[in-house]
Amino acid sequence: MKIINTAKLNPKDLKAWERDCVYNGLDACVTHEIFPILEDKLTPVTRKTYEFSKALQGPVLEMRLRGVKVDLAKRAMVIDHYFNLLDQMESNLERIVREGASFVGFNWRSPPDLRHLFYEIFRIPEITTKEGRPTVNRTALEKMEVYTIAYPIIQLMKEMRDIAKRITVLKAGIDPDGRIRTAYNIAGTTTGRFSSSFSEFGTGGNLQNIEEYLRQIFIADDGMKMANFDAEQGESRCVGAIEWNLFKLGSYLDACESGDLHTFVARLCWPGLPWTNILERDREIAEQPYYRHYSHRFMCKKLGHGANYGGREETLAAETKTDIKVIYDFRPKYMHAFPAHGFWHNWVEEQIRAHQRLVNLTGRQRIFFGRPDDQKVVREAIAFDPQGSLSDIVKRGMLNVWRKDICQLLMENHDSIVVQYPQEEEDEIIPQIQYLLEHIVPLKHGRTLTIPYGCKTGWNWGDFNAKDNPDGLKSYKPGDKRTRTPEVHILDRRVR
Repeated sequence: MKIINTAKLNPKDLKAWERDCVYNGLDACVTHEIFPILEDKLTPVTRKTYEFSKALQGPVLEMRLRGVKVDLAKRAMVIDHYFNLLDQMESNLERIVREGASFVGFNWRSPPDLRHLFYEIFRIPEITTKEGRPTVNRTALEKMEVYTIAYPIIQLMKEMRDIAKRITVLKAGIDPDGRIRTAYNIAGTTTGRFSSSFSEFGTGGNLQNIEEYLRQIFIADDGMKMANFDAEQGESRCVGAIEWNLFKLGSYLDACESGDLHTFVARLCWPGLPWTNILERDREIAEQPYYRHYSHRFMCKKLGHGANYGGREETLAAETKTDIKVIYDFRPKYMHAFPAHGFWHNWVEEQIRAHQRLVNLTGRQRIFFGRPDDQKVVREAIAFDPQGSLSDIVKRGMLNVWRKDICQLLMENHDSIVVQYPQEEEDEIIPQIQYLLEHIVPLKHGRTLTIPYGCKTGWNWGDFNAKDNPDGLKSYKPGDKRTRTPEVHILDRRVR
């Protein structure tokens, strides 16, 4: 083996593979040198997180190596759908700019055209780079959204860019063996959640944020069946557990454990409706329209989640596409029903100002380096505990499942995991997985937190539809009589 003496070589004289060898070698050596220094600084709290992170390397590596099989026929259909959608949106955008701004031949992919439209025609103040040059990059466009004349055009362009990105991933992200892979980063976020990105070979991408329409192209291997286990009301239950530990106030956790948090909240916020105190009937009432196409129950789910994390009224209105007057009417009722939310928010703010650190339910510590009086930092601190705690709880359950070796892990999605298993063993394996996932977290005052998991099974990751997706995920019931639809193979089909 040839030994490279880097001290005598100019990096420009090295071949590409030699530079990679040197880079990887230095990366490993430097890490080895600093490890004992960092290890001495570990506390009992941070060591617990470190050991847990090391334990996760096994299941994470297995998921990264295995990947998920892709239905190539459905992939081609999805690509065609996205191309047609993109063509339609491009046509609409060109018409808007042509008729609204008298700009003929506008190309939304052209920076000169974008600069001409926004800075010369719309006369928006120029946003420049550090070098002083006008720019229309993504950050600049997001800043321009405050201008009413630019907002709808920028929103349309952002959606078109996202669609174009999906097409790129679908066309080039599949490995030669017909599988798609992602690189999970165990320490990729400040909350403890995994992040995911392109695989080591530059294929695949982030599989933790896949829209429903695209999910049906991810399929189980031959002879296998797929299951998705989703933590039910996981973050909400963590919020309730935090408030119980801090103040011994259990109204929100009680509501979570009642069986249907959002219907429970709807009864509190709209006492004038003909409630029956029968959960199934009250859920039907809660599903009745309240505002536009939103039901009472949906409003409680969407707005309650935002209010839990200290979201401002303007933000909640924008995220739910709801009139801000409705938000101002809803929020006081919600916070009055669960006063511990306000106590918790104030407690977090005091902790950040005094110590700039928090330890969550599962023992994970985070230091907040931003300004303690910055409300953005405070909102991040409020979200840290429930989001990070749920992520740790799900991953601990996932680790239990992996160690039991009764199925194959496919994906981790923050509050859910996807596995595959021999389809003929479904009724034996599913109850075991559910048992292994239910990690019990001890709370103060003699109470415990156990998050239940909903389970859906099928042969692809999309939701079941008898007509359009009979192989999709359907709520698990023992004795599923469905059989898998024969896979369609593409021969000599041209995909754009």
